[in-house]
Parts: sequence; structure tokens; C-alpha cells
Amino acid sequence: MPTTTWNRHHILSLADFTTTEYDTVLQTAASFQEVLSRRTKKVPTLQGQVVANLFFEPSTRTRSSFEIAAKRLSADTLNFAAATSSITKGETILDTAKTYLAMGTDIMVVRHREAGVPNAIAAEMDRLGVRVSVLNAGDGQHEHPSQALLDLFTICTLIDPASPRLELLKGKKIAIVGDILHSRVARSNIWSLIASGAQVHLAAPPTLLPKLFAEYILEEVGGKEQGAGSRGQGAKGDKLILSSPSSPTLHSRLPTPQLFLHWQLEPALQNADFVMTLRLQKERMTAHLLPSLREYHQLFGITRTKLQLCKPKVKVLHPGPVNRGVEISSDLMDDPEFSLIQSQVTSGVAVRMALLYLLGSGKA
Repeated sequence: MPTTTWNRHHILSLADFTTTEYDTVLQTAASFQEVLSRRTKKVPTLQGQVVANLFFEPSTRTRSSFEIAAKRLSADTLNFAAATSSITKGETILDTAKTYLAMGTDIMVVRHREAGVPNAIAAEMDRLGVRVSVLNAGDGQHEHPSQALLDLFTICTLIDPASPRLELLKGKKIAIVGDILHSRVARSNIWSLIASGAQVHLAAPPTLLPKLFAEYILEEVGGKEQGAGSRGQGAKGDKLILSSPSSPTLHSRLPTPQLFLHWQLEPALQNADFVMTLRLQKERMTAHLLPSLREYHQLFGITRTKLQLCKPKVKVLHPGPVNRGVEISSDLMDDPEFSLIQSQVTSGVAVRMALLYLLGSGKA
């Protein structure tokens, strides 16, 4: 297990993660992946601690992954279901959190359809002066840190199984394709991939990747103060490029490396090392942003034919759940030569064990 000191009390966003923190998570996850390969997959690391999974919206992979991760660490788990809770009787979210606090919870894993809810709960715990950590398991259109970290771990362990680390992605071209506008996964992946030194290419229809999103990235990424030794200094030649047949190119100084936005798929896939395709966030769409799912698949769906634009050994990722035949062709999704989707699910347990361990080890 890595000996690096972990000082982060909550994990709410990857926006201020340092290189050291990324590498600590990756190395710790690698240690737990080895544990999960044993016949006895349980360790007593968090024995006596309580992990509460406060999921205010439906989830399969994330919730189950956190639950089994906590159990593999010997923690006691409490699972919250909004539909059968006192929330339906008018109880506030903060009162619900304080109820779980009164039950002796040490770590709260929070997922909510509204952005900022995990931050609000973390702020309330801090105000109360209690040693309860909050881990963001996805909040609205804000972030999904653990998903981006497991994506990072999946890629890094593919490149170097023995020593996954952030620097392995430096110079790699990674395309993120799909409903980027509504995707918290995309936002967290942008932070982690920029920190790694990868070239990040975002591709989507204009309605799912509007110029406003580019301006948001410019403000959040380009305006971010760089920590010494964490992401490096901004380079004069770094640009954010918005490629569209009908719009000018948008330039700005950004931290290394470059971030590219495309309204066409082909330039994003050209010579890509990895392709992350995103689920259409239909439950978050408030307007008819696409003519049809069929047209979307024709223009932005990932297929074997379109992958011919990429590097020969390209790999495809998807956070799930997958709309087969929409974001990715069904045959490609099930092809282990290209698809890392099942590896992502497996990696999720090890990464979430690492996150719970790093937050909980200081409470023992």
C-alpha cells in the first residue's frame, strides 16, 4: 500500500486534484486490485467504520460498486433509497444526512440529480465539526470523480499493469464523444486527462456541445490557478480549438495540453489512442436537442468502420449504462479486442476501495 500521506477530507471534484493525489489513488487501487484477485477478497482496513450510500437518484454500477468496495474493506454499510425514505414525507436532504450522522456514519457517498448537493452536505458536516467525509458519487451536471478515476485507472493499467501512474497518458490522444453538455463524467474526465498531459478531443452535435460549453471550459480550465508541481504552467502555444464548418476558431491560453472541441466526429477520432463514448442523457434533456437517435448513431455512434480512423490498437470506453446501437454498435461493445467496458466495471471496485480507504484510514 502506498505510504504517501493523504490530507484530503472530502472528494467532491477533481478540479483541484494534484498529480501526487492522482498517483496515490492509482497505486492504492492497484494494490486493492491484487487483493480482489485472491481467494479471500476481504481486508480489515475499515473494520468498525460505517459507510452510508446516500443515493437520491437511481444507479446500478456506482451504487453496487461502492457497496461491495465498502464490504471488501470490512466496513458496515447503510443504503439509502429516496423512494422509501422520509424525503417523501418532507424531510430535507441535510436533515437526512444528519440522521445518518447520528447513526455513527464515518463516510457518506452521495449521489443526487442536482449539482452541489454533496458539497452542501460536506459543508454542513464541517460546520458541525464532525469527522465525516463526503464522497461525490455524481451530482447533476457537475462532476462524477470516481468514474473519471476508474476510467483513468482502466487506461493506465492497460498501458502498465504493474505501475499505473498519471504520466503514462502524456501525449496520448483521447476522444470523448457524445452528450457532453449534460455529462458529469465528461467534466471530471476533462480535469483528469488535462492533468495527465493527454490531448483531449470533445466531439458532439452543436446542441450537445454548444459554444457556451467552450466558454465554460475556458473559464474553469484556462482561469484556474495552477499549483506548483501539480499540472505544470500554462504554455503560450496552448489552445482550445472549436472546430466547426460555420464558426471561427476559438483560442485561449490553457494549461498543457491542448483541449479541442469538434462538431464533427472524424477529426476527433483521427489517430486517437482511446475513445470514450458517453450515454445520451435523455433524462436530463429539457428540449428536443436531436432529430432522432438513428441520425445521432449515423453521425456520432462509434462503429468498427469509424474506428478505422483511430490508432490500430485503439480501445473504447463507456461509463454505462449503454444504449446499444445508439452511442456504440452492439457488436463493438461486446468485442474484447476493442471494448474496455467490462474492465471499467471491474476497475470501479478497486478504485472505490482506494477512495474509501484513503478517506477512512485517518479515522481509525
